[in-house]
Amino acid sequence: MKQVVIEALQTASPVPLEPQMVERPLHSQMGDYALPCFSMAKTLRKAPKLIAEEIAAAVSHPAIEKTEAVNGYVNLFLQRDAAAEPVLRPILAKGPTYGSSTIGADGVVTIDMSSPNIAKPFSMGHLRSTVIGNSIALLLEKSGYQPVKINYIGDWGTQFGKLLTAYRKWGSQEAVEQAPIKTLLQLYIRFHEEAEIDPSLNDEGRAAFKALEDGEPDALALWKWFKEESLNEFQRIYELLGVTFDSYNGEAYYNDKMDPVVEWLDSEGLLTESDGALVVDLGEEMPPCLIKKSDGATLYATRDLAAALDRKTTYGFEKSIYVVGNEQSLHFQQIKLVLKQLGCDWAQDITHVPFGMILKDGKKMSTRKGKLVLLEEVLKEAIELAKRNIEAKNPSLENKEEVAKAVGVGAILFSDLKQHRKHDIEFDLEKMLQTEGETGPYLQYSCARAHAVLRKADGRGDEGISSVNDYEWEIITQLQQFPEAVQRATVELDPSIIAKYAIDLAQAFNSFYGNVHILSDATNQSFRLSLVQSVSIVLEESMRLLGMQAPREM
Repeated sequence: MKQVVIEALQTASPVPLEPQMVERPLHSQMGDYALPCFSMAKTLRKAPKLIAEEIAAAVSHPAIEKTEAVNGYVNLFLQRDAAAEPVLRPILAKGPTYGSSTIGADGVVTIDMSSPNIAKPFSMGHLRSTVIGNSIALLLEKSGYQPVKINYIGDWGTQFGKLLTAYRKWGSQEAVEQAPIKTLLQLYIRFHEEAEIDPSLNDEGRAAFKALEDGEPDALALWKWFKEESLNEFQRIYELLGVTFDSYNGEAYYNDKMDPVVEWLDSEGLLTESDGALVVDLGEEMPPCLIKKSDGATLYATRDLAAALDRKTTYGFEKSIYVVGNEQSLHFQQIKLVLKQLGCDWAQDITHVPFGMILKDGKKMSTRKGKLVLLEEVLKEAIELAKRNIEAKNPSLENKEEVAKAVGVGAILFSDLKQHRKHDIEFDLEKMLQTEGETGPYLQYSCARAHAVLRKADGRGDEGISSVNDYEWEIITQLQQFPEAVQRATVELDPSIIAKYAIDLAQAFNSFYGNVHILSDATNQSFRLSLVQSVSIVLEESMRLLGMQAPREM
């Protein structure tokens, strides 16, 4: 539709037009598209108001119903009957592939996401990284890229020495097998409590980690077991969220890949000593990047440098994305600068995708003493609340368990993704599960409503159109914006663009549903059913891109 408008304007404009010059007005009464003429005033040496009047008078195109010149803008109103069919036809023909593109040209994009810590609870912060990363992967795939999802597991560090010590003193195999994360966390907390009374425990913890680093068989076997049990528990959460990964290479995978990085930095003359530690100087405006501590231990930066180099070699990525919290921004700036100093011009292809915190009553949802918030329990609570809502509103619904799972999990996913990822979000389960307002269940309910109309109609209609009313036109306008929304969300790595788009489409559909006799009025019925079918296709695909399921009945 926009291309048609540009063609119509180009024949009437005294200067060449670029696509970005044509805007979409905020209000429908101002037209379907608008051309601001202010940038032409200097070139044409005329007032914008006069330029707009001249262009509006000269526009003549069968797709344009009328034009208006208003305060330096040319407002264009499309011929609705003619414009509707070209919008619906590709949606009905392509189905869920509508909005797909080949922009990515099969380029590989690695996505570092989720990354929970072994033997610790799957935190709400890791939830954000998981669902944002998964949605970005789906968007990239739809735009023709090959996403590679990497779960960079936190499976190494001095904490494992403490955990090994605690398990040997107070742990049991049976307790760990019954509840791995809960038991291991309790052991870890107990270690710190006991160490406050007996500081020599810290020495035992350090010795245990040294044994692990040296590959001592018993320490290695326990560490692998802790990791396997934790991953099995995490897998239950991933299955609930509908998320899969292409790689689980965590921190430990890079243990033998860090020394070569340090040696390379040294051979390039980039390492300098600072208070006994080895650092890379990054100039006056950036703190130095710590590579090795004074005791010889490598740091997160060293490991991330090794990971970046390994991923470039393994995948030959076109882009490398890190979905990690806002607080790591400086760290990733440093990593990119160090890689640049090493002559890796692909460092510019690394992008940090930051996100804010999840808050409860305005405070960070905590995993500390007595305030443990387990994600799996939150997901199960959401599913149970959704099930209760179904029992109250539609007790005869088939597949209640399946629908409750889709609604409960979808509510949490949508609540996270509907706001720009950099913002902190307030966690309120009851609000998330409401079927009114900007919620996941509202989207799912709208889509189920569309399917109910199609079932009653016993199939969909063709695209014959005699007239298009305001409610129908609003849907047409929304539907044709979907490919553009997908492209913007992909370029900006921002799933909230799709979430907001889906809400706008659902609201337009529900307004149409409440004001138009879709099935009882035979006039234009085939067109209206095509409209409903198109809404169901685009809403379902929007939800899929957010990682959500769309039940056909609710």
